[in-house]
Amino acid sequence: MFVKPAPGRNVRWPGTMRLLKSAGETVPDTGFWLLCLHNGDVVKATPPAASAAPAIPAPSPAPIQSGATAIPEPAEAHA
Repeated sequence: MFVKPAPGRNVRWPGTMRLLKSAGETVPDTGFWLLCLHNGDVVKATPPAASAAPAIPAPSPAPIQSGATAIPEPAEAHA
């Protein structure tokens, strides 16, 4: 959910103690943020429109050179 601090209020993120941005941020639907909403410390808001800048595609992985072999990852890395 997207919330911003209520007028005259400052709210900190649990764990990091960083202040919630005055323009608002997307926060998880946890008990902490729902309680802040219920107590009036934050208000639901509309997120700002996404920028019109085109997304930059991620670079493709480099191809394997001839003569080189791929090293498989251990199975437990995917568990």
